[in-house]
Amino acid sequence: VQLQACGGGLVQAGGSLRLSCAASGRASITHVMGWFRQAPGREREFVARISPYVSSTYYADSVKGRFTISKDNTKNMVYLQMNTLKPEDTAVYYCAADAGYTSGSYQYTQDYEYWGQGTLVTVSS
Repeated sequence: VQLQACGGGLVQAGGSLRLSCAASGRASITHVMGWFRQAPGREREFVARISPYVSSTYYADSVKGRFTISKDNTKNMVYLQMNTLKPEDTAVYYCAADAGYTSGSYQYTQDYEYWGQGTLVTVSS
């Protein structure tokens, strides 16, 4: 599975961005898809995930109510709509995928086999 994320950029606090992740094959349908982020000097952390088929979602507490993960299976795309951005959201954002989902939060990096390159989001205060 190949993943390619894009859509990052510079935005002022309170603004919005939408990240996109293009998945190869039918991964957006058959795989759990997740978004993670990594700020300078910090470990990669979970942001959100969407399950295969039924598309159930799960969010980190830090983004709940501000970010929305979604997907378009006809285009093999996964999105992360980010609203009310804060300076602490500044990070490189990664999309990830895994074929082994059955249930659960899938909020750990070791849950995912496939990773895309990151896209940088910078939120200015």
